[in-house]
Amino acid sequence: MDRIPSYHVVHKLQKRSLLIAINCIAALSIFFFGYDQGMMGGVNNAADYYHNTMKFGHTGPDGSPVIDDTLLQGGIVSIYYVGTLVGCLVGGWFGDKYGRIKSIALGAGWAVIGASLQTSAQNSTWMIFARLINGWGTGILNAIVPVWATETAEHTSRGQFVAIEFTLNIFGVVVAYWLEYGCSFYMNGESSFVWRFPIAFQIIPLLFLFGIVWIFPESPRWLTKVGREEEARYVLGRLRGETGEDLGKAEAEFQDIRNICELERKTATRQSYISMLFGIGSGKLHTGRRVQLVIWLQIMQEWIGIAGVTIYAPTIFRTAGISNTDVAWISGLNTITYMISTLVCVFTLDRIGRRWTLYWGSVVQGISLLLAGVFSHLGQQHPLGSPQAKSLSSGAVAMIFLFTATFGATWLTVPWLYPAEIFPLEVRAKGNAWGVVGWSMGNGWLTLLCPVMFKALNEKTYYIFAAANALTLPMVWALYPESNQRTLEEMNLLFAADSIWNWEAERNFKILKEQNPELVQAAQRGTSVLDPETGLPRQNSVARGMSLDANAFSQRRMEHDDVYEEKQAFKHG
Repeated sequence: MDRIPSYHVVHKLQKRSLLIAINCIAALSIFFFGYDQGMMGGVNNAADYYHNTMKFGHTGPDGSPVIDDTLLQGGIVSIYYVGTLVGCLVGGWFGDKYGRIKSIALGAGWAVIGASLQTSAQNSTWMIFARLINGWGTGILNAIVPVWATETAEHTSRGQFVAIEFTLNIFGVVVAYWLEYGCSFYMNGESSFVWRFPIAFQIIPLLFLFGIVWIFPESPRWLTKVGREEEARYVLGRLRGETGEDLGKAEAEFQDIRNICELERKTATRQSYISMLFGIGSGKLHTGRRVQLVIWLQIMQEWIGIAGVTIYAPTIFRTAGISNTDVAWISGLNTITYMISTLVCVFTLDRIGRRWTLYWGSVVQGISLLLAGVFSHLGQQHPLGSPQAKSLSSGAVAMIFLFTATFGATWLTVPWLYPAEIFPLEVRAKGNAWGVVGWSMGNGWLTLLCPVMFKALNEKTYYIFAAANALTLPMVWALYPESNQRTLEEMNLLFAADSIWNWEAERNFKILKEQNPELVQAAQRGTSVLDPETGLPRQNSVARGMSLDANAFSQRRMEHDDVYEEKQAFKHG
């Protein structure tokens, strides 16, 4: 393939080895994302940071931070998510126009600038603007990397590959916590090195990502969309294989992608962010509904409690009655169990599906947070250090550990995977960007309010998070169709129903699969687009007369049946 430089890994690797290499690069970006989130928990506890530099608190008699200005503390953390909101919208537009690879490089470069400015911050105003810039780079990466990963993976293992990436995400959180824990002993924790070095550390993976992503293949779906079909077909052949039992697999998938491109251009007339949000000009693609689904899924991911646990873990454990000397290592231990728990999702997500993964996660998380609140409240009724207080505090900590582990096995991955799966190819990067908008809104809102809530409500804050978990159960059951084991090209059929209800979407999907058999041939085992006599691709593979209107199909089928009955009546006259 002449258009792809000879040094590209696509010429050296193929099939699973190529997919793993792509997954490693995607995971590197996700690692940075996790590190950046986990980092602020330790930074907020550095005395030089909160007292000398940002000036929103002081050190208490027991050595723990006392926050005098919770709004400033929360504002410095949450402004990052304003940056991710803007960045994801820029990244979605840039990714659909200029490709996934260039967008990843842009996000990494921008994040390096933001991280450098954070490292050198001299006051709260400087830090606020630095975190805003850093968030912009993160937003670009978050909008593009999941899309690139899902567009290259096979539909049967798409969830597994993305789940592996999010194991690296939590590994980033683990590295952040323990690096900061180690730095906290430097000069008795009084030096600015305690918080500046952990911030600077994230520049290393970002520079590596910026340098290496250029030798990786562009998404074959984006290449098809922009008319570079020869390139797309070559990349797909390397990803899926071209010999033995893999013969025809890449060609079938390529034809499906061409079919869906044609259908989307025929169905949707407007593709701006505003048009997507309100579903203007999207016809039967119903992009407005998909946008609302991914925004609220990401918002609820934060409001079920994880944003508070990740960033304000030290505060949460102090609320549970843990001494300041033990808070740091317990928080770090919690991140390790969090990381290990993500491996559960790797082996279950493609087996039980997205919906059931969210169901069992919400139930266990809600119960654990409710009990954490109860144990914390009861523990405070006893003298500090008494056997009763210690046992109840231990129970509260155990429930927080259970919540974090369950989240890692369930809700961590699905809200990031689902937006990258369900949007039409023409606007997939923009669609995923809307998911990051929801994440930014949920995270920014919550991290701003978390210090205020914990100060005003203490352990009762857990009850709010438990209620949010309960709310997600009917929400997912009624509104979110299952995307597991379905190709990206089948998603337009899944969301073609005019009704918002999941059961209507599934009923309509079955009708449309019958109507458009050529549209989803890659998902049908044993189906080939190769001519059995020549071994070459069939001619005119691109489906004609495709429609996402199930009622029109039913009407045509009734007319066909009427004609058939008339012919039979005439025949037997």
